[in-house]
Amino acid sequence: MSNVTLRHITKRFKDVTALDDVSFDIRDGEFFVLLGHTGAGKTTTLRVIAGLERQDGGDVLFDEEPVNTFAPADRDIAFVFQQYSLYPNMTVFDNLAFPLRSPKRKTPADEIQARVTEVAEKLRITHLLDRKTARLSGGEMQRVSIGRAIVRQPRIYLMDEPLSNLDAKLREALRVELQHLQKTEGSTTLFVTHDQIEALTMADRIAVLNAGRIVQIGTPYDIYDHPATTFVAQLVGIPRINLLRATRENGTLHVPDSTVRLDIPPGKTLPETFLLGIRPEDVRPTSGGALQGEVALTEPLGVETVIHIRSGKHILLSIVPGITDLKIGDPVAFSIVQERLHTFDLNGVRVGE
Repeated sequence: MSNVTLRHITKRFKDVTALDDVSFDIRDGEFFVLLGHTGAGKTTTLRVIAGLERQDGGDVLFDEEPVNTFAPADRDIAFVFQQYSLYPNMTVFDNLAFPLRSPKRKTPADEIQARVTEVAEKLRITHLLDRKTARLSGGEMQRVSIGRAIVRQPRIYLMDEPLSNLDAKLREALRVELQHLQKTEGSTTLFVTHDQIEALTMADRIAVLNAGRIVQIGTPYDIYDHPATTFVAQLVGIPRINLLRATRENGTLHVPDSTVRLDIPPGKTLPETFLLGIRPEDVRPTSGGALQGEVALTEPLGVETVIHIRSGKHILLSIVPGITDLKIGDPVAFSIVQERLHTFDLNGVRVGE
C-alpha cells in the first residue's frame, strides 16, 4: 500500500472554485474519511487523486512521488463509485475477474480463480458467483462493486459514498464489513461521505471539507470533542449541538433571555460576547440541578429520549438513556457539564483554550 499527499490543490470549473488550497496526508494503511455536505468538493478531490480531473494548481504524490502527469491507469488506484457500475450481462465471477483480465495485467487463469474466490469469501458472495449482476439486490451489487476494487490489490482505494444508495440496515452491515476488511487488509483508503455516522464510526482520521476548503483534520474524537469551528460542531453529533449566544460577566458566562448562568471553567479566556456550544448529552435533567426549565417536547427513541427543555426564550436539547416520565409542560431542573463546554468567537472559530 501507499501514502497519499495533496499539496495546495486548486481546481476550478469556469468561475467556480471547487477546491481551494486543499492539503492533507493519508498515511499508509489508514482509513481516511473526507466529510462534507453535497457540493463541498469531496468527489472532485477523489477525481483529482485518481487522475480523472487535472488540478489547476498543486501536487498529488504517492509515496512522495509526484503523479501529476500519470494517466489514471498508471496510478494503480481502485475506485468504488456511489453507482455500482457493474456489467449487468456478466456473472458476478466475471465482474470480479474483469480487472485481472486486462491486457496490461495478463493475470494467469489459475491466479484469477484463486483471487476471485478469496475476495468472494471475504465479502460473503461466494453463492452469487454464477449469477448475473442484473439479478442482484442493491446490497449484493455493492458488495460485488467493492470486491471488483479489492481483487487486484491496488495501491490506494478511493470510495465515493459507496453506501449512500442502500437502506439503513444494509448501510450499517456494510459499514462494519468495510471497516473489518480495511483493517484486515491494511489498505490505504480514502472514503468520501456526507454521513457523519459513517465518518465517526469508520475513520482513523477525518478531514472536514466545506466549500472547497479543509476546515479541520483530526481523529473522530478531535472532530467531535474539539471542533475547530461552529461549522464542524454542527456537522457532527445527533441530536445537533446547542449553539447559543452568550456573554462573560464577572467570572460567569450567561445566555441572555435564559436561566443558563455558569462559572467559567478554569483556564478558559473568553471574549465579552461569544457563541456557546453544549452537546445534548451534557445537558442533564436531575432533581439537584441548579438550572430551571420546562419540557417543551420529548422524542422517545427506545434506547434513549431527546428532551427539548425551554429555558427562557431558548430551547436546549438534552439526551437521556431509556424512556423518560417527563411530559410536555413539566418543570425540570437540569445541570450542564461545564468541563465539556465549547466556545467560539462570533465568527465561529474556537476560542478559550
